[in-house]
Order: sequence, then structure tokens, then C-alpha cells
Amino acid sequence: MKILAAMSGGVDSAVAAARAVEAGHEVVGVHLALSRMPGTIRTGSRGCCTVEDAMDARRAANLLDIPFYVWDLSERFKEDVVDDFIAEYAAGRTPNPCMRCNEKIKFAALLDKAVALGFDAVATGHYATLADGEYGPELHRASAWAKDQSYVLGVLTERQLAHCYFPLGDTPSKQLIRAEAAERGLQVAQKPDSHDICFIPDGDTRGWLSDHVDRSPGEILDESGEVVGSHDGAHGYTVGQRRGLQLGRPAPDGKPRYVLSIRPVSNQVVVGPKEQLEIARIAGGRFSWAGVPGFDLADRFRCDVQIRAHADPVPAFARLEPIREDARTELHRADATHEVVVDIDLEHAEPLVGVAPGQTAVLYVGTRVLGQFTIDRAVPVEAAATRS
Repeated sequence: MKILAAMSGGVDSAVAAARAVEAGHEVVGVHLALSRMPGTIRTGSRGCCTVEDAMDARRAANLLDIPFYVWDLSERFKEDVVDDFIAEYAAGRTPNPCMRCNEKIKFAALLDKAVALGFDAVATGHYATLADGEYGPELHRASAWAKDQSYVLGVLTERQLAHCYFPLGDTPSKQLIRAEAAERGLQVAQKPDSHDICFIPDGDTRGWLSDHVDRSPGEILDESGEVVGSHDGAHGYTVGQRRGLQLGRPAPDGKPRYVLSIRPVSNQVVVGPKEQLEIARIAGGRFSWAGVPGFDLADRFRCDVQIRAHADPVPAFARLEPIREDARTELHRADATHEVVVDIDLEHAEPLVGVAPGQTAVLYVGTRVLGQFTIDRAVPVEAAATRS
């Protein structure tokens, strides 16, 4: 195949490109410039997309003797990832910028351009596997669950999966990748992984948001509506937060209180007992399916749900519910006329904790990624029990 290898400057993408070359494919390397003013040097594992990263990617491509280019996608990145991040926080939601980057940049802008230029697939260093299913391509977890990155790839569609190439999915451990990189002579063999949000390299998300989101002071309420404190900007709080609340009135039972919700319209933060964070049902839209599911989505189906990249999957039951009377019946396509409703199987799992609107829920059937949706509503255990 003719492969475009996305090379971030890290060890994973370098080894992925090397394996593509070794497999006999025609490989071209590309580094994405995502910032108009990139930093020069990374600090350990903080951030990415620096000038140093671009140089590391170029050195790896030179060693592999493949053509190498830098593509400027900084404008798209700002519009689709950074601006979306700001808008979501301003709306009291908790976005996942890595999901948006995969959805809008790496597997939309990049892949579309690659296909237009005649490439068969884009190779990345993600730890996930692809399979040829009965109804088309399927996305599955990596063989090493500790490194599995299928969650952040849950936004990929059937068409995009048909043009993806993940050479690292069957590798048992990251240690083996580093050893392979060293054996191949790649200088990035021991380069630290990047963990922070790339456009907030110092890791101070709250401080960064203070420069981009309205910092109007407001009230902190308890679950009964009583004012128990004040804040200097609702963006600085997240659902599930316990520390730094600075409440002026203790709880009647003396127990700690946690952030239960954020109300952007009234600029209020609601706090309450930990038990109120236990969620039995989530629902939301903006969903997409990672290939044709292969069963009737009009029925309630069993699955696992994962709400964070490194969270454990939780047994659940899911269904699609129409939100318009004229809702279409072609449910295996992304459809704004339906929302996904997921009930946690509380007989076999603990409730979800700290669920915030804006988070991404990825559905699995076994190791297969079924699809994903953006959480809009979370129903606590007590409320769900009352409704049922």
C-alpha cells in the first residue's frame, strides 16, 4: 500500500513508520504543525507539537530513508479543537480535546488530504487493532490493555477505519516498542510520552482557561439550593471535585462535599454528598458508529461503556431513543434525531462516578469498539431508582 505515516516526533509513531517500511509499503512521513507559535523544547512529558518534536520526526524519517513533510494544520486545529475546548468549558461542559483532535484533525483533515493525494491509508502509533468483520472494518482494543488507546479512536467512522493502519496494536508492551526503537537506531527510543493537553504544556488548565473564559464571580449552592459559598469563575470547577471549594458553611453531617454540577447560565456551582455522584444512567448525542454494528439497534443491547481514556469498562445496557417524531430508522449511521441512553448494569458493576456533560462515552461489545457519543445527561442512582 501507499502509506502516509503521521509522525509526531515520539517513539510510537517512529516505530509505526518503521514497521510500515519493513512490511514493504511505500511510506511517506508527515508531521502536523498544530501551533502557530510552537514551543522550542518539551519539558519532560509535558505538551507536544514543539519544534523539538518536528526535528525528532524528521530525524526518524531520515533514518528510515523515507520522504518527509510538515503540514500546517494550525488553523484547523485552533478552530476545531482549541476553540471547541473553550466553548465547551464556557457552557459548563468537560470536553476531551484528544477526541476532537482525532475526529477533526488526524482522521478527518489529515486522512481526507491523504486519500485525495492517492494514499491508501494513514499509519499512526496508536495502540489499537483493526479486523475485517462480516459487515466491514472493525476497531478493536490493543492486545495490551494497559496501553490500549481504542477509547480515543472511538470517534472514527466506517469510512475512516477503511483507511487506517495501526502497526502497534499487537505489541504486548511499551517496553518492547522502546527496545525495538533502540535496536533500529531511533534516537527517540527513550523519549518520554506526552500526557498533558498539547496546547496547555504547563498543565495548568484552570490558569489557561482564566485567560480565555469569563471569570465572573458567582454562588456555590448545596443540593437544596442554599448558598454555601462563592467562586471567582465556574470554569475552574469540574464535576467530582472535592478540594479547593472554599465553602463558607459546612455540611450538616460534617462530611465532605463534591461538585455535582455546573450551571453556566446562572453562573452557579452545585455541591453535595459523594453519593450524589453515583450515576446509574447516561445519555447523549453527537454519536457515531465505528462500522456497522451487525445487530438491530432498535432493540436494547448489552455492551460495556467507558467514559475516560484510562477508566475500566463497565457492563451496561444501551438503546437508541428518537428525539424527533420523524426520526429516521437508519440507526447505524450518525443521526441527530436520536440519542443514546445507557443504563449501568448495577448487578455486575459499581455506578459510574464523577460523570460530567461533555465527556465522551465509548461503547464496546467484547473487544470491539461499537461507537461513541457525547454525554449530555447523567442520572444519579437514587433518581434512576425512583423513575423505574
